[in-house]
Amino acid sequence: MPSLFFCILLLGLRVTESQASGLATPQQVRLDADKETQKLSVTWEDSHASAFDVEILRTELMEIVLNETVGVTEDQSTGKHQWNWTSPVPLECTSLSVKVRSRDGQDVSEWSSQQILPGLDLPDNTDSQMYPEGKTVPVGSNMTFCCIVEEGQQFGSLWYKDTLVKVNMLSRRTYATTMTNQGPSNPSGTNVVCSNEKKMIIAGAVVFVGYPPLPSDLVCETHDLISVDCQWSKGRDTYLFGMTRQTYYTLNGRNCPKARNSNMRCGLEQWEGNWTLVARNLLGEFRLTDAAELGHRVRPVAPVNLTTPEVYSWNASVGWLWKYNGYERLSLICQVQRTSHLNSSTQTYTGYGLNTVVLKDLQPDEKYSVKVRCGSQKNFWKWGEWSLPLSFQTKMDRPVAPDIWLWMDSDNLGRVLWKPLTKSESHGQISGYEVILWSPEENSQQTLTLHQSVFSLPINVTDRGSKVTVTVTARNPAGVSLPANVVIPRHLPDAEDTTISRVAFNGSGFPLSWVAHANASCGYVVDWYNTSCTQDCNVEWTRVAADNTNTMVQSGNFFAGVRYTFSLYACSSESTVLLERWHGYMQELVPSRTVPRLSPNQEGSDVQLTWDQIPLEHQRGFILGYTVYLTNASHLTLLANITDPQLTNHTVRNLVLGSYKFTVKAYTAAGEDGGATVSISLEPYTYWLIMEILVALGAMTCLLIVITIACYRKRKWVKKAFYPEIPEPKLPGEWGITQGTLDVKPSPHSMVHIVEDSVWDSSKEALVTVPEEDEEGTGDEAADTDEPTSLRYYNQVVEEGSSSQRRPHASDSSASSTGSMDSGHTDVTYTGIQTSACSLAPMAHFQPQPDASQCVGGGSYRPQMQSASCPEEPQTGPEEHLQPPVGSFGGYQPQCSWKQDSPEADGEGGGLDQACLGSPTSVTSSQFLLPYDTSEEGKEHPSSASTWFHNLLTGKP
Repeated sequence: MPSLFFCILLLGLRVTESQASGLATPQQVRLDADKETQKLSVTWEDSHASAFDVEILRTELMEIVLNETVGVTEDQSTGKHQWNWTSPVPLECTSLSVKVRSRDGQDVSEWSSQQILPGLDLPDNTDSQMYPEGKTVPVGSNMTFCCIVEEGQQFGSLWYKDTLVKVNMLSRRTYATTMTNQGPSNPSGTNVVCSNEKKMIIAGAVVFVGYPPLPSDLVCETHDLISVDCQWSKGRDTYLFGMTRQTYYTLNGRNCPKARNSNMRCGLEQWEGNWTLVARNLLGEFRLTDAAELGHRVRPVAPVNLTTPEVYSWNASVGWLWKYNGYERLSLICQVQRTSHLNSSTQTYTGYGLNTVVLKDLQPDEKYSVKVRCGSQKNFWKWGEWSLPLSFQTKMDRPVAPDIWLWMDSDNLGRVLWKPLTKSESHGQISGYEVILWSPEENSQQTLTLHQSVFSLPINVTDRGSKVTVTVTARNPAGVSLPANVVIPRHLPDAEDTTISRVAFNGSGFPLSWVAHANASCGYVVDWYNTSCTQDCNVEWTRVAADNTNTMVQSGNFFAGVRYTFSLYACSSESTVLLERWHGYMQELVPSRTVPRLSPNQEGSDVQLTWDQIPLEHQRGFILGYTVYLTNASHLTLLANITDPQLTNHTVRNLVLGSYKFTVKAYTAAGEDGGATVSISLEPYTYWLIMEILVALGAMTCLLIVITIACYRKRKWVKKAFYPEIPEPKLPGEWGITQGTLDVKPSPHSMVHIVEDSVWDSSKEALVTVPEEDEEGTGDEAADTDEPTSLRYYNQVVEEGSSSQRRPHASDSSASSTGSMDSGHTDVTYTGIQTSACSLAPMAHFQPQPDASQCVGGGSYRPQMQSASCPEEPQTGPEEHLQPPVGSFGGYQPQCSWKQDSPEADGEGGGLDQACLGSPTSVTSSQFLLPYDTSEEGKEHPSSASTWFHNLLTGKP
């Protein structure tokens, strides 16, 4: 109860204060809304106050939007107060309630009656809506969008472009979001949409964000000396499109409709001297001004109807017409631009009413395109527009002299080369070349006509008695070029002594420099080619003036990994002199091939690796050396780095027995190649020693075979040099005619005593004759006999006596000997009988014989080159030694094979007897002195080494 009383008291006090203040309450409050600009206008009457409190609320939720004190004066004409407010939220979004009261300091009046501005979210408006719609705002502005949800649906989300934004609830159906600092929109605008709880779009709006116009650079000029043409720059893009949002231009108050199509030009029919340009769109407007005199803003139009009245090989005239007659009195400066496949150049001409020019320094048989533009020479303002191009072709002229050069393919063969003429040098289509070989000393000339595609002529440049001048001329339909000459000298210079250096590519070419040469009267020539090329090489060259000692060699035919040889020649009227040479690579690469023929060779515990140099075309760089590796699986161990590129071997020392794999790589400045690999298994050195011995023996055998073959083929010369012929002895009488057997008595110097005894000693065997069949026995049987030759000889004599009935012509001494033999009891003591060669025949049975090993040289004449001394008493025992074979005498041969002329010699028992007893003997020897017989009877005895050599020298089998 006390609190109620307190409230009533306060209310009473307030009413009392209000009545006491005397401030009237605003009357007839009225609301006016401009929804396009979102402005709310509030008016009221019957109040003399100057300050008022205004309160604005959202009607449905009674949220205060604005509560502030504003100063508003009374309009004297109407007696009303008016206050305007711009709503940040579109006025369509929700209903607003407005009330006003007067204020004078701390005194306030009663609030006016509340006025409501209805929104579009009322229940009777059930559709979904989005505001604002189609609004245009400047870039960077803030803007609030609201979505009114259809009655009976729930709000889902709101999207700005492709961005989901947060929203605020303004009423039961209205949701709003505020976008700040908006960026330029695209040509179709920026879309804002909202959806319901089912993510279905229920409403949307478009906003256009852009800039107001900002043109620049207004310039006005004249083309016809009467009217004016103004141009300006559009400036920044407004990002506003469409008829209602685009920018409009006016010039001196006249519309410029063409400027709306981005032409940015506007013209007036008369020159006014001052111009104002206004540009405007929905966001604002901008102004530009310009002023000038007529003579200072003349820009001629483009010339028309270009023609070429006269065209020659080296020049042509060009004419044109003007569109306006006023140009005849105008001082003009014109540019003529000419373009060909070679280059493009511009020439300038001046004159009053200029309409014709002459083009000079043209190229014959060349197509040109020209165009012209002009400007005012006095108070030059700008160049006019270019005319349409005009094309024409100049006439042909005779070619220039070819660039000729002499290059050597080999020591005696060379080629005369000349460069193909370029388009600017041929002056027309080349139809061919003419080459003249002329010797002024011999007064001889040879003329050759070559096809247009031939640019070289092979020649033989062997030493000749006179020099030859080669002249080359080119021909086209307009004529023949001047001659180009080169002299083939009598003697070619020796290029082996020329120093060769290395040159590096510097990115644009090969820089070469040299010392000036006194004989370079007509300059220098530098030629180059692929070093690995041997025949028909592609040779290029360039000429250097005599006062230069350096040049940069450039060509489009240089390739990486190719070695080029550069040669410098001093040129004179007589001939050329080779001065210096260089080798170089445009870019060095690793070798494309490994070292060839890599092979190992064991030398005891060492292994020597040898290889060949990589062929030049596969080096692809300067070989700086070789690296030797020991290969173990995929791992390489460096053994040696050979920095001498000429050294192609390396010895790996002190290895143990086993298998090894070695890799050798060549390297250039670019790196190493892939490497060549070889394997070897080390074996004990004795095997190699045995192999060496076997190889040596094989070599000696081959050498002996070669010597034997040579001696056999040259046997006559060898026989003459080492075994000359000995003349046959000349015998007195008629030895060769005697038919009977000669009675040969032993030499008195031979100590042979025949003792006859009637008593037969059974311990001694009688002497028997050796049958011919036994002489033809085996070599072993013959070799085993030790019968002294003197005994065999005597045995033959006794045999002769025992068969004297078959030799009727025997002498008495032979008969007496025969008679002593018939008894069969004859003892023979051998004391000094000279050994005969015929006693070398094998004996079948003979027990008592002297010891051959006890024989020493005698003092008698022995042409058989063998001396023997026998013991005084004979010894009996087994056969132990043989006399030397027949062939061992080597010199004068015993006549063991001498054959009687008598036919009875062919009878029984005549073999050995007739071969020995029928021949003459020396007076001091029982050996026969006739030459060795080559008959079949003489071949019954095996040949010794001397006999074989004798047969070899004589050519006998």
